[in-house]
Amino acid sequence: MVDYTPSDSSDDLFATEATPQPVQYASRREAREALAAQSSAAAKPARRDAAPAVRRAPAEVQASLARPEVAAVRASVAAQPKRNPLSVLATMAVVGGLFAVAGLPAYAQQEAESASADAAPVGTAQSIEVDDDAVTGLATRDGFLATTPEQLAQANEDALRAAANAAYLASGARELGDDYPWPYELTDDQGGGLSPLNYYYRECVDFVAWRINRDQGYYAAPFKWVWSNLTPYGGNGGQWQYNWEALGRTVSNVPIPGAVAYTGGNHVAYVKSVNADGTVTLEEYNYVPGMYSQRTIPASSVVSFLYPPS
Repeated sequence: MVDYTPSDSSDDLFATEATPQPVQYASRREAREALAAQSSAAAKPARRDAAPAVRRAPAEVQASLARPEVAAVRASVAAQPKRNPLSVLATMAVVGGLFAVAGLPAYAQQEAESASADAAPVGTAQSIEVDDDAVTGLATRDGFLATTPEQLAQANEDALRAAANAAYLASGARELGDDYPWPYELTDDQGGGLSPLNYYYRECVDFVAWRINRDQGYYAAPFKWVWSNLTPYGGNGGQWQYNWEALGRTVSNVPIPGAVAYTGGNHVAYVKSVNADGTVTLEEYNYVPGMYSQRTIPASSVVSFLYPPS
């Protein structure tokens, strides 16, 4: 059974009360303020009409508040990450560098500022004043003239002609009786052109055509016999006999002075003389390349003798 009889003892009332839980504070400061407030309240005399309060010794209250306070503060502080020793060293180096830069001489900064002040801003136009004399004055040339490609080619040809003429004079051809007018001209292989007889300079055919004209009294242009009427069907040495036959001229095995000796292949010569021993003396060009020469050979070794046209 339950006893509903009221009790006059105050101890029974306090026995049923729950054990007071310790108060938690967010910081040490708040805990100290609460502790100070409780201490000052305890020091004041209790009012007669106030209910008796449960007193606690300051040490007990401080002990009860310290643990939650510490726990709350520790919980509110985030865990600090561990620092890498290398990052610490790098930070120290950067800080040292900052101190070094701060210690540079002041004039370096002043020179940089003055240089930047003197420089024209990027993107801005600059004006230049030109003296009137510079505007009206004319540029002068030093008289130097560049050599053109044509002049270089001409100089090269002149050098080749000079070398050919020197070689010709040294050969003794003039003393032997050569009267060919163009012994110094460039050959076809050297880039030379056609003579006034329309054959290539210093070829066998040009020399023989010259001798035919000379024997008939033509020493200069206009010549009587040129390529167009002397060998119109082909000007090479190997084509001369065919031209003689096609034009009805005399082709014989009997040599005569002044005849054209076709020696075979692509070569012709001029018969200088017919000798009693059955040989012929020939004058020719290009038997020795590009040069005048003479030789005596049996008449029987000549393919044919082409008598000069009239």
